[in-house]
Amino acid sequence: MTVQDFDPADRFVTGTVGPAGQRAFYLQAISGPVVVTVAVEKQQVSILADRINDVLDQLAPAAAVEPGEPGGAPEDTDPLQTPFDEDWRVQTLSLAWDEDRQKLVIECHDHDPDEVDEDTDEVGPLARNSIRVALGPADARAFARRTSALVAAGRPPCPFCGNPLDPTGHICPRANGYKR
Repeated sequence: MTVQDFDPADRFVTGTVGPAGQRAFYLQAISGPVVVTVAVEKQQVSILADRINDVLDQLAPAAAVEPGEPGGAPEDTDPLQTPFDEDWRVQTLSLAWDEDRQKLVIECHDHDPDEVDEDTDEVGPLARNSIRVALGPADARAFARRTSALVAAGRPPCPFCGNPLDPTGHICPRANGYKR
C-alpha cells in the first residue's frame, strides 16, 4: 500500500481534459517535484466540492475566505500540469477536519476501505494507492470554488427534461422521443 502525503501541497486542483460531454475529470496534487494525477468521476468531485463548502461553513467560516478577497487564496485558473499520465482511478474519497491544525484533509483511494479481503476475510485497507492532501480553509474554499465552476461548465441542460444537451440536440423524453 502506497500513501502519498501532500502536507503542505504546493497545488491541489481539479481539472478536465476533452470537450464538454466527453470530459475526463482529474485531481492533481503537486508538492515540489512530485506530481500525482488521479482520475475521478464528475459526480465525485461535485459532491466533494459541496461537502468541502459545508464543512468550512460549519467549522471555519471566518478562515474560509473566498478566493480574491483579502485573506483568501489566489484563484487558480491554470490548467493541469502537463504532460501527465493517469496514475490511477479514485474509487473512494474521504473528507475530514483536523481541529488541532485547522486544516481540511482529503483522502483519495483506489479501493473501498471497507472491502473484504477474499483470502483472509478481513476488513481493511486493501488499497494499492492513496493520496492525502491537507489544505488550509482558504485553500480548501478556492479548491471547492474551482471544482464547482468546472462541473457547471459542462453542457447546458435541456429546458424540458433537464438532461444535458449535445451540440446536435438530444432525444428528449418529455417530447415523446423527438429530438430537441
